[in-house]
Amino acid sequence: MPLESISLTEQNDLWLQNQVEYIGDYANKSELVNDLIRRARRAEGINKKPSRIDSCDCNEQSPQEILDEFKLLLLEINTSQVN
Repeated sequence: MPLESISLTEQNDLWLQNQVEYIGDYANKSELVNDLIRRARRAEGINKKPSRIDSCDCNEQSPQEILDEFKLLLLEINTSQVN
């Protein structure tokens, strides 16, 4: 894994340290930062999908066709996050 050095504001550094020490879901700040980046990338992918949905002609689709298309979009999102 590449090693990076980043500068943080004191407030952000304290927040990261508190998350690691008191919440206990992460062993260190690096794990937390990587998880925050993963979550941001996931949200970015989800936010991009509505433009594709807006461009579809959903008014002419049955509820089942809409559901099938939605499931396909979710599969695409999940597949793109693995890569």
